Amino acid sequence: MIILYIHGLSSSGQSGTVDLLRRYFPSACIIAPDLPLDPMAALQLLRETCDINHPDLIIGTSMGGMFAQQLFGYRKILVNPAFRLADVLKQNKGENKFFNRRQDGAQTFIIDDALIEEYEALAARRFENIPDGENKITFGMFGRYDDLVNDSDLFLQHYSNITWFDGGHRLNDKILKNFVVPEINKVI
Repeated sequence: MIILYIHGLSSSGQSGTVDLLRRYFPSACIIAPDLPLDPMAALQLLRETCDINHPDLIIGTSMGGMFAQQLFGYRKILVNPAFRLADVLKQNKGENKFFNRRQDGAQTFIIDDALIEEYEALAARRFENIPDGENKITFGMFGRYDDLVNDSDLFLQHYSNITWFDGGHRLNDKILKNFVVPEINKVI
């Protein structure tokens, strides 16, 4: 089984979530690239990764959930997808730190007006041309106590497979083990 994991904005493909997924699914090949900050470059990288690897499942968290939603034709779990990411970016302008080590060694990134505009442009098209059948293969998971991003309303405008879990925006071992892993097992 091939799983593509797509990280959130301040994270990387070397996050603790990736380590836990590898521990819970030792026979799976977990692919977790570091995303470029540029949204179109990130989406292009993800589409190329899918074309090459043909994942059986895509899991995206936060910003990664927003990108995963746009990878049509694949089973996917969107965990707290940040469909309104530009709103979060506006509140965090300037230099920000990555939470996890990145392959390129970058430790910080800059949120400026140009980056916000790029995410707004991507968001304007996020739900365009959703192919038939996507509702059956797209699953949303939302933390009941997510005070950072809660876009369940947008998700439910386009999809119906939704699960709520007792947690906030960021994943931890307990949430992954008790809520996300069982959902993965149901989906695969």
